[in-house]
Amino acid sequence: MQHRAWMALALAALCAACNEAPAEPALPQAATDFAANTTCKPPPSAPVAIRGGTFIMGSNAVYAEEGPPRETRIDAFLIDPHEVTNRQFAEFVKATGHVTVAEKPVDPALFGVPLEQIPAYMLQPGSAVFTPPDRPSRNYADWWAYVPGASRKKPYGPHGPDAVPDQPVVHLAWEDMQAYATWRGGRLPTEAEWEYAASAGAPDYVAQPDPGQANSWQGVFPVANEGTDGFKGIAPAGCFAPNAFGLYDMVGNVWEVTADLFRPGHDPKASDNPRGPSENDAYDPLNPGFQSRVMKGGSYLCAPNYCQRYRPESRQGRDPGLGASNVGFRLVYDRERLARPPRVERDGR
Repeated sequence: MQHRAWMALALAALCAACNEAPAEPALPQAATDFAANTTCKPPPSAPVAIRGGTFIMGSNAVYAEEGPPRETRIDAFLIDPHEVTNRQFAEFVKATGHVTVAEKPVDPALFGVPLEQIPAYMLQPGSAVFTPPDRPSRNYADWWAYVPGASRKKPYGPHGPDAVPDQPVVHLAWEDMQAYATWRGGRLPTEAEWEYAASAGAPDYVAQPDPGQANSWQGVFPVANEGTDGFKGIAPAGCFAPNAFGLYDMVGNVWEVTADLFRPGHDPKASDNPRGPSENDAYDPLNPGFQSRVMKGGSYLCAPNYCQRYRPESRQGRDPGLGASNVGFRLVYDRERLARPPRVERDGR
């Protein structure tokens, strides 16, 4: 199990506030308000073949870490048409007996402080759950809570609803995603492959997608979600229209982790099937000292007033050792490794 930097930051805040370790907090009931009961027609699951081509990767339009834009060449690959769902991940667990990081106790050594300074609940199995605050805020610590018992099976904590089979699986660490990819015979996409598939030849945009196009936050984040798109939380796969390549939820719904290590901005010279920075060059200013992975596409928590990341070019670093209630993934496949034929072929040129 890798580091959990988010929990270390939370611990630092707790220790600054008082000298005694606090008791386990009550489950934030407001978090369960974001559970969706809506069902949608399940989309196809057979991987989609994407022909190689060139596109403009990156953007200078919104956030500095997304640029500079440059023409980039991508080889052909196949990609899942939707994010990995709870149903699919459960099949993997049934076949292998895999236990996710969020379902294991936390190693106290990860905190780097004496054991007596660590709140007991933060050593229990669990994960980070979005919990809307009761007042406007721009501090992410106000809307994220470490909830013991939160996992892929119980996304909102032990007293919340069970995971919905056709929703994207969340609360996974990097090693969980890697284990699933190995079992499926696939791999996590490079950032370039992911962005190429997400853009699907469409022009860049900045405005929030229409409610019928993607699952994002309508209203003032993090206190008021109008749910105009039909959801205040994660939507099942297939509820929104696919892009021109036939891929669902490439923006919004949940962030999607890629294989690339993170550093702010792109290398303008890396334009032929780029694979991100080396381990020595990787750097995440929000998680210094650790190697974050690039996640793409934004989530249902992205809104115009805070997180304008409901776009193919969007990117942030993701702590590989901790899952969250708005982060998932999908797989890509090399043609020679895929046993079954693709359902449809699309041209990226």
